[in-house]
Amino acid sequence: MGAGTWESHQAITSLIYRYTELIDAADFDGLGYLFERGEIRSSAAPKPGRALRGRDAVRDLYANSNKVHTDGTLRTRHVCCNVIVDIDEAADAATARSAYVVFQATESLPLQPIVAGRYEDRFARRDGVWHFTERLIHVDQVGNLSEHLKIRL
Repeated sequence: MGAGTWESHQAITSLIYRYTELIDAADFDGLGYLFERGEIRSSAAPKPGRALRGRDAVRDLYANSNKVHTDGTLRTRHVCCNVIVDIDEAADAATARSAYVVFQATESLPLQPIVAGRYEDRFARRDGVWHFTERLIHVDQVGNLSEHLKIRL
């Protein structure tokens, strides 16, 4: 794998950043669409390694595990950085890894980082369009998630 074309790199990084935008907005339908042809897994509890595949499963995961606040958002800001993309143009395949920090502020929680970790992603190109095939979420540091999740990690 290598650097790939600028167009492929831009399309893949846009998918990575689109994920953060959609989750902060509590757009669970949009998140599901990102994984219409892919799966998402986490190395964290409660069910580490369990893959959820497809639009409905991913949408339902986020809708059932995240607290939506009165403004219709999660009151979070997912910051994704250190994005490294490797592209195999001939195989229509790519991988990426990145780091993330989630900040949150609510009426009862002052602005603070609440979780940090890493993403390991796989992508494929079909009919000229890049899409997620897999996202593995590593949770490396956990802060106060009481205003963010309906579940316990």
